[in-house]
Amino acid sequence: MESFSTVTRSAAKTRSWGKRLGKLLRGGEIIGLTGELGAGKSCFTRGLAEGLEVDKGAWIRSPTFTLINEYQGRLAIYHIDLYRIENEAELEELALRDYFFSAGVSVVEWFERLPPWEVEEYLHLNIAYGQRNGRRLTFTAHGKRYEEILKSLGTKG
Repeated sequence: MESFSTVTRSAAKTRSWGKRLGKLLRGGEIIGLTGELGAGKSCFTRGLAEGLEVDKGAWIRSPTFTLINEYQGRLAIYHIDLYRIENEAELEELALRDYFFSAGVSVVEWFERLPPWEVEEYLHLNIAYGQRNGRRLTFTAHGKRYEEILKSLGTKG
């Protein structure tokens, strides 16, 4: 399992890491986001959408109540939020496999609420609070495809 970690000191920097990742994606990827409330998961996703060339006028917001927001850019983005999911039946109703195994990019907030057998390969990003409003972004690749993405992400500017 390859891993890469960095610290950001502003929402703009967190967003810029999302943009960098978005530029590397080719379709079919699953990005699992974890971190406390307000840590920056949706902020990161805004940057990811930017990197995937979603229209600048699109309102990228947390899908806490809608559960899934879809955006179209260079690739489709499925922004999924599992925060309010309470059981496997609710999870099944979302038909997540339809998103996960499509040509789009699935970005899943509260990824830890997804049963581990749902996906084997993915890129995990944990966002943790740091000192002086900083955030520690820790990317972990699960699968060879994601190891390659992680290597590119860590070596780009």
